[in-house]
Amino acid sequence: MVRLLLWLLGLCALAVGLVIAARQNDGFVLIQWSPWRIELSLNLFIVSLLLGVALLYSVFHFIDGLMRMPARAARYRARQRRRRAVTALRDAARLYFEGRYGHAQRSARVAVEGGESPGLAALIGARAAHAMREQTQADEWLRQAERFDELKTARLMTEADILTDRREFSEALERIDVLQSGGQRHVAALRLAMRARRGLADWSGLLRVVRLLQKHRALTPEQAAPVRRQAHLGALHDLDPAELDAYWKALPAAEREDAQVVRAMAEALVAAGQTAQARKLIESRLEQGWESSLLALYAHTDGGDALGRIAKAEAWLRDHPDDAELLLALGRLCRTQQLWGKAQSYLEAALAVQPSRVVHVELALLAEHLERPEKAQAHFRAAALMR
Repeated sequence: MVRLLLWLLGLCALAVGLVIAARQNDGFVLIQWSPWRIELSLNLFIVSLLLGVALLYSVFHFIDGLMRMPARAARYRARQRRRRAVTALRDAARLYFEGRYGHAQRSARVAVEGGESPGLAALIGARAAHAMREQTQADEWLRQAERFDELKTARLMTEADILTDRREFSEALERIDVLQSGGQRHVAALRLAMRARRGLADWSGLLRVVRLLQKHRALTPEQAAPVRRQAHLGALHDLDPAELDAYWKALPAAEREDAQVVRAMAEALVAAGQTAQARKLIESRLEQGWESSLLALYAHTDGGDALGRIAKAEAWLRDHPDDAELLLALGRLCRTQQLWGKAQSYLEAALAVQPSRVVHVELALLAEHLERPEKAQAHFRAAALMR
């Protein structure tokens, strides 16, 4: 406010000074252009000169504006396109996350045409097209994104994700290998690699990826356990019998404690004819921690030393008297050794603890062998009626 007052006072003082100076000025200007002669006061000449300069400046400025108008119009249209492109890119991202994939593609196309982050818009369009199962359109979007080197990592991740969903696992792993060729461990890429290697049944590669993810704390032990177990089961199924022992010894101690892995290893040993090693493996695991699921395989490990297995199982029975699987295994072992009475008592005890179709069938087979057809039929009927 004070500054405005000072300006007003200054302007008023200037005006007063000019008026006083004009009154004191008696000069004149003589313009002679034969045959004319014009005489003007100096004050009028100065005012006319200033007005003429202002008029000329306005005319030239107006002409310059007319000449610049096409360029200004072009810049205005460019600003409008840019503004629409920015809005379209923002809308494309929002619509993609809202699940409106068709609208997201249309907005992404407007952003690309407007030149606003065209590579990023193309990647959004590719993901939207993939979500709509438009494979050709998704590939076209990805080809557009290839032109922008600064988005190489984002493009490779998008391609790997899309190829994994299409079950083109080998191609997905190629993208992931390129992505990690610099030595970095990209956690999201490792997750995609885990899916791809599971799809390819590459069990050794899957184990490496799972261990890396655990190392980077991208998988909890609870999340890693089933994947690691699947890898071990698949690897044991595919291994050559001569490689079983080396594979088992190479496993970390914590992974050798998984009951399902132990069972798969024992089954592989039995299939390879190494029944003694299978029995020792099961016995060792059961001594570390009780796991009833291993007992059925323990009873079916054909070969000698059935009496030794019976004795071992009866020792376990003292600690686990109500384990139906253990009673069933003892019944089967005793039937193998033709200990009919003990077999029947163990099977009936298993049936009392936990009725099951398997126990009824075992009792039916035992009754048939003992020539008790009515009892065998009753057990077969009970087995058929069980769910």
